[in-house]
Amino acid sequence: MTTLFEPFTLKGVTLRNRIAVSPMCQYSAVDGVINDWHHVHLGGLARGGAGLVIVEATAVTPEGRITPACSGLWNDTQAAELAKAVKTIKAAGAVAGIQIGHAGRKASANRPWEGDDHIASDDPRGWEIIAPSAIAYGGGLSKVPREMTLAEIEGIKNAFVDSATRALASGFEWLELHFAHGYLAQSFLSKHSNQRTDAYGGSFENRSRFLRETLQAVRKVWPQNLPLTMRLGVIEYDGNDEETVAEAIELIKLLKADGLDFIDVSMGFSGGKANIPWGPAFLGPLAARVKNETGLPASTSWYISTPQQAEGLLRDGSVDLVMLGRPLLDEPHWPYRAAKELGVEKPSWILPPAYAHWLERYRAAA
Repeated sequence: MTTLFEPFTLKGVTLRNRIAVSPMCQYSAVDGVINDWHHVHLGGLARGGAGLVIVEATAVTPEGRITPACSGLWNDTQAAELAKAVKTIKAAGAVAGIQIGHAGRKASANRPWEGDDHIASDDPRGWEIIAPSAIAYGGGLSKVPREMTLAEIEGIKNAFVDSATRALASGFEWLELHFAHGYLAQSFLSKHSNQRTDAYGGSFENRSRFLRETLQAVRKVWPQNLPLTMRLGVIEYDGNDEETVAEAIELIKLLKADGLDFIDVSMGFSGGKANIPWGPAFLGPLAARVKNETGLPASTSWYISTPQQAEGLLRDGSVDLVMLGRPLLDEPHWPYRAAKELGVEKPSWILPPAYAHWLERYRAAA
């Protein structure tokens, strides 16, 4: 058995293998409600053989959406449709997860293929954006956000709790908090975007406060037997990498004590000029460091594309799961190909019987 196809157990949840579908925004929801597009998309990925399917970044408030076409989980109508997706994912043999978050100053944007920039101020599709400080992200996301009040900070924390409660009622068994990529929580942590002078800005302790308090609040409503996980930007590639990584590792240790079960290692994207060393599985060594120094099981993504790369990261202990996005869009049955290339016996049985029976029956003759 290759490591990639070994089961993985965390708390009371067991994945059939170490392949996880990374949350991928589809920008196809209406009023935050997913639809047939999402059901086919998610069901196909689950049938492709992944062990974990995480639903795309789902906003905890209407203003927390990246675009008007992003999914949401602030009302029961949205929850009911997501519950249907959970049933589809589970029926295909995968565990259903969901990523919840708030886009902060990167909200109220056009879809990537429609500009990937802020919606114009006079466009009724847009809305006011908020952030820890009144600092624009930059580039096409040039709107200056309004600095959040303490009451608004408390309200967003409560919105995370409400969405987590709805996620649980919808049947999800894996919850990921999106605290990366320059969105709201990452903006509190980063010095690039947080210049507050109150209890939520300045020192490392203060910049970490929103993240810790939100996790602590969600932990109270998310069952102890189900994984509570986080995607965190642990590096900015801005010339201050060692300081940023050291702070992130210290934060993760604190979050572990607060009840965090798993860390998905990613980048900050918090603004400034980043010099990102794009390349195959380039975050693997950093994920290994985070895992080793915090003691938390970990995953990462970004340019993991071949079965051999994924197997290597798992076999050397760098990660416990591999998060795949674009490789699965390109090839939803990537797990089947991976099984064949890695020498798994009867690889067809990774797929549902309606596929596996015929593929296995005629494999020898092919």
